Amino acid sequence: MAAATSSPRTEQLSRLQRWGKTVRIIFESRVATVGLMMVLFWFLLGFISLVWTPYRPNFSDFEQNLRPNSTNWLGTDHLGRDILSRLMAGTQVILLKTRLPGDFPILGGKAIPGGVALWGVFGSLTLGSVLGLNAGYRSGWWDQIIMQLLDALIAFPQIVLYLVVIAALGQGDLVVILAITVTGAPGVARLVRSLTLDIKTRDYIRAAETRGESVWFIMFREILPNIRGPLLVDSMLRVGYAIFAIGTLGFLGIGLPPPDPDWGNMVNDARRNIFFNQWAVIPPSLAIATLVIGLNLFADGLREEINRYQK
Repeated sequence: MAAATSSPRTEQLSRLQRWGKTVRIIFESRVATVGLMMVLFWFLLGFISLVWTPYRPNFSDFEQNLRPNSTNWLGTDHLGRDILSRLMAGTQVILLKTRLPGDFPILGGKAIPGGVALWGVFGSLTLGSVLGLNAGYRSGWWDQIIMQLLDALIAFPQIVLYLVVIAALGQGDLVVILAITVTGAPGVARLVRSLTLDIKTRDYIRAAETRGESVWFIMFREILPNIRGPLLVDSMLRVGYAIFAIGTLGFLGIGLPPPDPDWGNMVNDARRNIFFNQWAVIPPSLAIATLVIGLNLFADGLREEINRYQK
């Protein structure tokens, strides 16, 4: 009797069923649903801004410090630029694209998909996962050396580490990504290490060791897939932290460089002219707050539903 084999159609259906189950988990939580809608709103606004904005974001086309009106829905800033257009364009550099420096090989001066916040969190997840897996699974001197180095990084305030990286390498999208990666990796590594210490005692890890699998195979094929749930939730929270960091650096004037608007820089410009136009500081501040709150709500709701399903 021939052994039954799964057809490509069956594998495709099972994959779709897993995706469907994931979507159901999200929408079964009202908190996660509300958070997802808030995040999708800004993604949609960013995609629209790639092809259309009401006016040119970086040109002074109107009278300065206008209140919201029928022409400029959110008013204008101290240079007569349309605030709504700048708000829409600012979404791109956070969520949708990363600008490469002019001297970057091959793609110099161009942009790659994925915003600075997303790439920064991806970098911290990658670096932190590698360090945490090695520290947790190998233990011994690996654990001591890796965790002592990470504890030394955690001892510094994050804003100090941001300033050190940017002062050493200069301004730029890639520099901000590197700064977010360096400051976020220790927290990810500690989370991965704690999960690895628990999972490495399981029977299927012992079975893999008995089969003679390599250490890297066990870490990345046996352990890592079983901790992706907590990592996914943590990454949602870290995107919010990264957006706050980008806004803070922009407010200090050392964040993302022109020409594309930066929400933190918009807040700083409006603060300087707050006695002439109190309204201008509100839209970029609300943009940062709503996007971060949406990510936090989505992460909290997703964590509650995952824990409920696991029970």
